[in-house]
Amino acid sequence: MAGGRRFDAGRRCLELLDEPAPGPEGLARWLAGCGLVPEGTPLPAVDDTWVERFAELRGHLDVLVRAELAGRVPAAPAALERLNALAAAAAPPAPRAVPGADGRLVRALDAPPGCGALLAALARDAVDLLTDPGARERLRECEGDHCRRIYLDASRGARRRWCSSEACGNRERVARHRARTGRAREVPGKGPAPR
Repeated sequence: MAGGRRFDAGRRCLELLDEPAPGPEGLARWLAGCGLVPEGTPLPAVDDTWVERFAELRGHLDVLVRAELAGRVPAAPAALERLNALAAAAAPPAPRAVPGADGRLVRALDAPPGCGALLAALARDAVDLLTDPGARERLRECEGDHCRRIYLDASRGARRRWCSSEACGNRERVARHRARTGRAREVPGKGPAPR
């Protein structure tokens, strides 16, 4: 997982649905954290306009992915039209292999990326996801209480239930344990056992 995050959605476009930290600085960290740009890539142009444009893409993508999960296909023609327009609007940033500090090759970008180029990269990833029958079959929404994260289930047997076993999965296991131990203390027909 890039950037120290605990949740891995399995696709960059799905990572966008797990909202980046607010503001230009949060968006810049998110762009590097999800691997859309290499760590350390200067992003001086990121401003509130970028934040608004990424929020717009997130909104359209959320509508389309949730429609897919619900089996409402085709759905949201306006969101689909906008997604396709963003995917075609600009070429994604061009990667280059350059020597790193230790001499080994690392990924860098050919030039500082523009907002349109990064949006296009995410929109193209979304188009790939939504048009791939195998990927669509693996789309899941977390079963955790109060969690709406969406991810690709890459587990053996497609049995993954939570976005994160450490977060939502742990909360559910703790709740089940508390329910079991609470019931074990009850005396049948008389409520909780005396202490």
